[in-house]
Amino acid sequence: MEVHKNDTEQKIENEDELFHFVEYSPDAAEMTGYSDYSYWKSVFQNFFKKKAAVILSIVFFALVIFSFVALKIGKYDYQALVPDSANAFISPNNEYWFGTDNLGRDFWCQVWYASQTSIKLALIVALGECILGVIIGCLWGYVRKLDRLITEIYNIIHTVPMIIYMTLIALMIGQSFTIMCVSLIAFNWLVMARNVRNLVLMYRDREYNLASRTLGTPVWRILAKNILPYLVSVIILRLALAIPGTISLESTLSYLGLGLDVNTPSLGILLRNARAYFLDYPYLLVFPAVIVSIITITFYLVGNAFSDASDPRNHV
Repeated sequence: MEVHKNDTEQKIENEDELFHFVEYSPDAAEMTGYSDYSYWKSVFQNFFKKKAAVILSIVFFALVIFSFVALKIGKYDYQALVPDSANAFISPNNEYWFGTDNLGRDFWCQVWYASQTSIKLALIVALGECILGVIIGCLWGYVRKLDRLITEIYNIIHTVPMIIYMTLIALMIGQSFTIMCVSLIAFNWLVMARNVRNLVLMYRDREYNLASRTLGTPVWRILAKNILPYLVSVIILRLALAIPGTISLESTLSYLGLGLDVNTPSLGILLRNARAYFLDYPYLLVFPAVIVSIITITFYLVGNAFSDASDPRNHV
């Protein structure tokens, strides 16, 4: 009995040596509650895990950079006409890397200058319709008094085919880079605004938004701080898809003669010019079509990958 008691006392003494009270430190307590989580850091970490999207992003940026380099290393100006008419329709060779077109112009410089024009147009239009669509969509979904008015405007614009608007603009106003940008922004905000409006309707009456309105928080602050962060993934996806969509639309309009001025080379105009000759001279169609395809596929895959990465539900 005495031996058992001694063993118990010795065990208790050993436990006392293992455990001891730690003094309270405010700094240490703050460190245990600190998190280095960053939303955008997490977005890019998730995006970089998608190797295919990262590779295609690099390909696109390389394409943009090379379009400037290509014009510098090109032997001719994109507008220069070769005096000798025999130099028209020359197949790609050491002198003319992409061949020559029907007028005898160097197709290498034509293609890369057109790529710059189309990419610049697509970026301006995509950014413009994104900003306009987000603003209208937020007001459309949050301010109840504007719902009927904006809905009627949406229905009127959406009902009439785009080709009719662009035909009237080309005939009555003209065709230029600026006119094309403004026209596409004025009619392409519909999809973005509708998507944003539907999401705003979902989040408008959440408890924290009701509390913010009760406390007198301005509408713009509620939209910017409470609702807009939930729309980031949708906005990014639409922005990414708007770029190849704009290039495709410009190509279609230029093919129909409703796009940019013929004196402003674009990928759409090159495709339109090639329609009469591509059976005999396929290179006139292949080179601009390949660039349009690369841009379209790249932004489709990259847009989906970045949209998934920016969705907070995918963050750990």
